Amino acid sequence: MTEGYEGWDDYAPFYDWENARTLGRRDVPFWRNLALQADGPVLELGCGTGRIAIPLGRAGVSIVGIDRSEPMLARARQRIRRARLGGRVRLIRGDIRYLPFVTATGLPRRSSSGRSAPTSGGGFSLVVAPYGVLQSLLRERDLAATLEAVAGVLQPGATFGLELVADLPSWKEYKKRVSLSGWRGARGGAHVTLVETVRQDPARHLTTFDQQFIERRGSRRRIHRFALTFRTLSVPQMTSRLRKAGFEITALLGDYRGGPWDPRADVWMILARRPLSPGGRSVVRAC
Repeated sequence: MTEGYEGWDDYAPFYDWENARTLGRRDVPFWRNLALQADGPVLELGCGTGRIAIPLGRAGVSIVGIDRSEPMLARARQRIRRARLGGRVRLIRGDIRYLPFVTATGLPRRSSSGRSAPTSGGGFSLVVAPYGVLQSLLRERDLAATLEAVAGVLQPGATFGLELVADLPSWKEYKKRVSLSGWRGARGGAHVTLVETVRQDPARHLTTFDQQFIERRGSRRRIHRFALTFRTLSVPQMTSRLRKAGFEITALLGDYRGGPWDPRADVWMILARRPLSPGGRSVVRAC
């Protein structure tokens, strides 16, 4: 079976270029406001090139980003150096299923390599998993391990915020469609065209995007091919798993301004919290 982390190293050179033309920064104010309200250290799962972590650092948030992809992190490090945010934004290469931090109870966790883990200072005030990060966990046991790890490093009463890619199962299949085209960097540099294929696997609840980035520099032409696979989880399915992991669901949101969620919404956001005491009841807030 394909692993959800496959393809992201190859995607690194094109990630910011594509996101600037699709998602952009629409979600950044939401995560920034949530982090400022948390008033403490923040952990971002799947931080990639720093698309979320760097704006939060600029806003004064102390944030740790963890990602498995070294090429993604290399780009984030360059951006952090340029922005002089090394004192606020810290990056760690690691596996989100085995978060390498001291738990909120003060007990050390170990990374998947078994090495001693850096501490988070007794737990995070907020953990975030932006756009589709948890859907890269293709197996049920991997998602369960990640939710358990998040619960372990959250301070009691603290928030876990996550976003799902909306309604992935309904995405229509297509083959070799030109999805995007434009210059990367200054005009006259590299011209990039994204040719995309979407494949659905309803039996395994997976959606795969076959990516072909065609890069042209003058008369030179280079093609980069890879695939990104996501698990097609709905909001009810994810909330059920969060509750099973001990979280209380506090809000289901359908836009980045805090509007209520419904299945037709373009944005699927879930806010949950680690209870102050075991056995807490779940209370859902619509907005």
